[in-house]
Amino acid sequence: MHSPKPKILVIVGPTASGKTSLSIQLATEFSGEIISADSRQIYRGLDIGSGKVTKAEMAGVPHHLLDVIDPKDTYTADDFKQAGKQAITEILGRNNLPIIAGGTFFYVDTLLGRITSPEIPPNPALRAILETYTVEELYAELREKDPRRALEMDPQNGRRLIRALEIVASLGAVPIIPTDEPYDVLTIGIITEKEALRTRFRQRAEQWLEQGFMDEIASLLASDLPRKRLEEIGFEYLLGIEFFEEKITREEFLQKFVEKNWQYAKRQITWLKRDATIQWFNKDDTAAISKVVESFLKV
Repeated sequence: MHSPKPKILVIVGPTASGKTSLSIQLATEFSGEIISADSRQIYRGLDIGSGKVTKAEMAGVPHHLLDVIDPKDTYTADDFKQAGKQAITEILGRNNLPIIAGGTFFYVDTLLGRITSPEIPPNPALRAILETYTVEELYAELREKDPRRALEMDPQNGRRLIRALEIVASLGAVPIIPTDEPYDVLTIGIITEKEALRTRFRQRAEQWLEQGFMDEIASLLASDLPRKRLEEIGFEYLLGIEFFEEKITREEFLQKFVEKNWQYAKRQITWLKRDATIQWFNKDDTAAISKVVESFLKV
């Protein structure tokens, strides 16, 4: 029986597993447009250090939710949901296939209607206290009070850690509230071995340095973006600042980059293990992946 729900393709996998290139390949093959689900690539001016796809890499495939807001501003999962729903509607209106690709899986599940975020108002008194904590202290407290939510978080993003602790203080934990899913979803997961990922992490770091990551750091530090805000957006920028200011060597930057990315990848893998509907493939199994997508679209 034909599903009355709009069809959505989702590409998941740990960071540096090849989600971007696979999504572009499938978009080219199946008349798709890509919705980026990345909590850092939404920011303008954060290009190299967020791993943002370039115009050349896009190969003419339309991309959505890149360069959406100024990095000084806050962007929530609910903001992403609203913008993502609009993008999906527009893509379907052009009779194209919406393809969601990115590593912020909390965003993905929120957009797909699998969970919804609680509407808890800010707590200024609590925020004033939490803002005196280091990001390490914030993350440790969240891990103690709500281990599940801590697994989903970037340990360096102080602003989001504070928000999570605010919700925990009000509700006891950040809830996952099941909702009616409005889409018919096929999720393709990319299998990648640990050592292959670690090799890719180092290659990515070296490539970023060749592409001018230090120039991007210098430009951002010279702008009106607060240094603390840049550091909390992602560990890549925190490490980049340390290397730029010669607090760590090039080799230390590369080693820390690999370790931080592996820690992040492990949290992503833990999140994905909860979803039994994911169909897993090696990235190079393109024929098998295309066959599954084609069958999904025909039903």
